[in-house]
Amino acid sequence: MRNREQILEREGGHFPGRTYTEAVLEPAFDEAKNSLLGAMMAINKAHLIMLKEQGLVSGEEALQIASAIHGLDLEGLRQAEYTGQFEDLFFQVEHELHAAAGDIADNLHLARSRNDMGIAIYRIVLREKLLVTLRGALALKSQLLSFAEEHKGTIMIGYTHTQQAQPTTLAHYILAMADSLDRDIRRLQAAYANCNRSSMGAAALTTSGFAISRERVKDLLGFDELIYNSYDAIGGADYVGEMMTAVQLAAINLGRSSQDFLLWCTQEFGMLRVADPYVQISSIMPQKRNPVSFEHMRALLSSCVGNTQTVLTMMHNTPFGDIVDTEDDMQPYAWKALKVLERMYRLLSCVIGTVDVNKEVLRKRTEGSFATVTELADTLVRSDRLSFRSSHHIVSRLVKRAVADGLAANQITLDLVNEIALEVIGRKLSLTEEQLRMALDPVHFVNIRTLPGGPAPSEIQSVITKRKGAQQTQEQWLDAARKQAEGALKNLDDILAGWSGSR
Repeated sequence: MRNREQILEREGGHFPGRTYTEAVLEPAFDEAKNSLLGAMMAINKAHLIMLKEQGLVSGEEALQIASAIHGLDLEGLRQAEYTGQFEDLFFQVEHELHAAAGDIADNLHLARSRNDMGIAIYRIVLREKLLVTLRGALALKSQLLSFAEEHKGTIMIGYTHTQQAQPTTLAHYILAMADSLDRDIRRLQAAYANCNRSSMGAAALTTSGFAISRERVKDLLGFDELIYNSYDAIGGADYVGEMMTAVQLAAINLGRSSQDFLLWCTQEFGMLRVADPYVQISSIMPQKRNPVSFEHMRALLSSCVGNTQTVLTMMHNTPFGDIVDTEDDMQPYAWKALKVLERMYRLLSCVIGTVDVNKEVLRKRTEGSFATVTELADTLVRSDRLSFRSSHHIVSRLVKRAVADGLAANQITLDLVNEIALEVIGRKLSLTEEQLRMALDPVHFVNIRTLPGGPAPSEIQSVITKRKGAQQTQEQWLDAARKQAEGALKNLDDILAGWSGSR
């Protein structure tokens, strides 16, 4: 049976209840003081500058409030424990400003709410974290391009459905990975654009009757645009949903390649040898070199996907408006997802930059593989003007016979090819020994595939050159975005310092 009085007595009988504090308010306070305080102070400064410029506070009042802001012990706030005296960090900061400047400090809250302010804080924090993640992504892409350039001629077997398919090069695979990463980067850039928009001036929901300048605060905080509709400004959460969708896809893409790399490190594959800083030994088996860096990568990328899915799930079926589901409880999952993805970008950059590739094993394996026989079928179309389907039937039966006889692809003879041709089309072929040798040569297979996007070294080098140019453009974008965001926040202090100097 419910005992209301006992519960209230145990919980303290007043706000905040002990369990509510432990379960919600204290964790949220700790996250806020560590992650949100800087953005909160930037918004205080920008809003104050705008209020003064709009004549909503006097110059003297603005100086008093600015002095109070600068006098705040931010390190002390970051070390503070949650006591329940204030509901959250916002009210604790507001209290300390009031204590420093008196009633005039309360005018800092003219024409704003925790609603528009909170969304602006989250957007500032997310854009900072996303730029760090993008820096890691671009560093990895640069490393992949360099690695591909080194391995333009490293012949290997390409796989479809986990089975040997056709000869290609390691560079071809790595460039595919780099292009996938490039799409992830572009999706993250688009998410940045939609995140870097200002909610300030929306106030609680409907803007304000005070003649503020939303545009000025936008510029002061380094945002690119306004979230024009004030309801959308406080109710829309798709800015973080879009970002997490992009992060989720990026983590999934990277995880797929990590799985391949781990397979390639097996003795059976014998393709990659991870450098000593990124392997671990066994406690019992002396021979072991475990490439656990790839295992950790795969696991942590999966955790990244989990964190992004948590964000999307917490958004799901929430009302379209100001609601806590999309705020303090949800945001840390987005921060963690970005942090994990950035760390995995850095780790893979290091591993790829130091890994050894067994080119000889790859070459010999490809030479003996039947992965080349697509080119043999194509050659029969050219040499004997067969339909591709007839040619396909001949080569398919040829492979079955060779396998049954224990022959590798490079052991197939012209006599055997003609024997199979007699069975399928009733005549020998005009194919020559030289044509057969070339058709079964994996290097020849790769070199003649010069179509756009193919593995021929000449095409690979052309693509790498183009991708390096695009890489430079993306790095310039990142530098510009970082300078705009950081420069805007630094300029706030410069403006306030100018007030003191002109006093």
